Amino acid sequence: MNPPALTLVSHLLCPYVQRAAIALAEKNVPFERVVIDLANKPDWFVKLSPLGKVPLLRVPRPDGGGEAILFESNVICEYIEETQGGPRLHPQDPLQRAEHRAWMEFGSAILADLWGYETTRDVGVFEQKRQALAAKFERVEAALAGGPFFAGERFSLVDAVFAPVFRYFELFDTLHDSHVFDRTPKVNAWRLALRERSSVRNAVVPDYRKHLRAFLEKHEAHLLTLASGD
Repeated sequence: MNPPALTLVSHLLCPYVQRAAIALAEKNVPFERVVIDLANKPDWFVKLSPLGKVPLLRVPRPDGGGEAILFESNVICEYIEETQGGPRLHPQDPLQRAEHRAWMEFGSAILADLWGYETTRDVGVFEQKRQALAAKFERVEAALAGGPFFAGERFSLVDAVFAPVFRYFELFDTLHDSHVFDRTPKVNAWRLALRERSSVRNAVVPDYRKHLRAFLEKHEAHLLTLASGD
């Protein structure tokens, strides 16, 4: 059997890597996954990655002239959509497609707030990020229709972007009730539907939650203080 043509360079916890892994799985595209430690980046990775970040997608050039290195998760997802078979992950209508791309960017903005929410030791910063997350999810709530996914019955790249966001809360919800989703019943239903999707479940290693917990402990996150009741 020939090895997979595509190689996804990853990190255990990176939500942006998960986007690409989900898109590849939804398209039924075989790929090799190479996991690196971003705290100890291999020399070959430093040479390949212009920004020193994951994901990277290593793509053999069709003419046999080496390989292309794609970076930035949304770019990788768009390439997968445009070049691979399987179900479409973007709407065919140009306006709807543009709207979906805009919501993908909104998902990235939520991840920026999540970074501060999960890593900060500061009570004030934690509350600021909690409120920002709640407000953003209320904006998402207003955009959702009948479900179960972002655009209804069809899974899309917007779902691939938001699934890693919601995955964080599978651990966070066991530590502390943030009330982030108190006013978003449709978002709650959406994140539960995504959690059951095989492409979403398989986008991370089985012990992902253990690694995420260790990450919080390393940063002495305020979330863990709330969990301990201190």
